[in-house]
Amino acid sequence: MPLAARRPSRPAESPSSLESRAMDNLRYIRETMEGASRFTGVSGYGEMMVGVTALFAAFFAHGRARETWLTIWLAEAGVAFLVTWIAILWKTRRAGISLLSGPGRRFAFALVPILLAGGLLTFELARQQAFAVLPALWLLLYGAGVATGGAYAVRTVPVMGLSFLALGAAALFGPDAWADAFLAVGFGGLHLIFGAIIARRHGG
Repeated sequence: MPLAARRPSRPAESPSSLESRAMDNLRYIRETMEGASRFTGVSGYGEMMVGVTALFAAFFAHGRARETWLTIWLAEAGVAFLVTWIAILWKTRRAGISLLSGPGRRFAFALVPILLAGGLLTFELARQQAFAVLPALWLLLYGAGVATGGAYAVRTVPVMGLSFLALGAAALFGPDAWADAFLAVGFGGLHLIFGAIIARRHGG
């Protein structure tokens, strides 16, 4: 019987090919670990809803007496807080993400203390009748909180925080008459823009 024909042996991979494949595997592992360590529960739809309510608040607050103006914006802050966290709970439950997981917990602990500090400063500045500085304060502290908490979230979130910081700096040195315009652009426009980006890229 004739001997079975030998199968041609596969050519050995070159060292450069092996190195390229190893680098691709390491890149995949790194990206997977980074994704697992980031909080993906921020709801783009929730942020867009906050943007809409902020635009209404800017419209109704403009030209009002200082106390009425502050009441409208504080009411808007309460509505925005509820909408944001309800939307986050909805998204995390739908995606099976634990809100108390490592990334979610770090996100909350980075954001919430700065917002609480902003609330305390708001009441003290209002007591001193220093209403003119409040729009810049809100934009700056909110931007700082979102940028800091965003270090544990998807990359769009810290970019949004930095945008609020830039707008807050502009409001700090801008005319007092533009206060509601700055707030409308920030809490209205930026939430709508970045909310749409998050909803499209990160599942709602």
